Amino acid sequence: MDKPQFDQGPEKSMEPAKKKQRSIWSLTLMAVVMFGFAFALVPLYDVFCDITGINGKTSDTQATASERVDTSRVVTVEFVSYINPGMQWTFEPEVKTLVVNPGQTHTITYKAKNLTGQETIGQAVPSVSPGQGARYLNKIECFCFNRQPLAAGETASLPLIFYVDPELPEDINTLTLAYTLYNAQPDAPAQTQ
Repeated sequence: MDKPQFDQGPEKSMEPAKKKQRSIWSLTLMAVVMFGFAFALVPLYDVFCDITGINGKTSDTQATASERVDTSRVVTVEFVSYINPGMQWTFEPEVKTLVVNPGQTHTITYKAKNLTGQETIGQAVPSVSPGQGARYLNKIECFCFNRQPLAAGETASLPLIFYVDPELPEDINTLTLAYTLYNAQPDAPAQTQ
């Protein structure tokens, strides 16, 4: 007895070659859309973080000294340093914590030493936590604004002149300023921030 033939619809009746071609185009389109999204994600993330202040990125421009000091409150500023793997330097702050009045200018130094047998160039990238406090930590002078070349075995004192903005929200009593030191040699692999 013969089985009845049913209409298998356009999907079932498509030739295998056409199905394969359609799948290839669909996958190609998805790959292009995903690449475009990934490419746009970094600038979109930077804009989002600048608006919300949640990423801990500090300003990369010099600030001017504050004209107002709030002596009614104190804020603890902690200083931390990290060295990117493969960077053969020592790098640390001379002071680990400082209690400051918002608006008051302070100077501290970080010590760096090149442990290699050749000149090396370092670049320090700052971040602040909590991230909402990043916009309130103002750097008047900072070694992070420039690359730091050190000859083989050379030691350097790297100054940081800063103040905490008096507009810092009342619920933030501690700011942690962390620097990560990267190799900035022209032939060094690119570092992400």
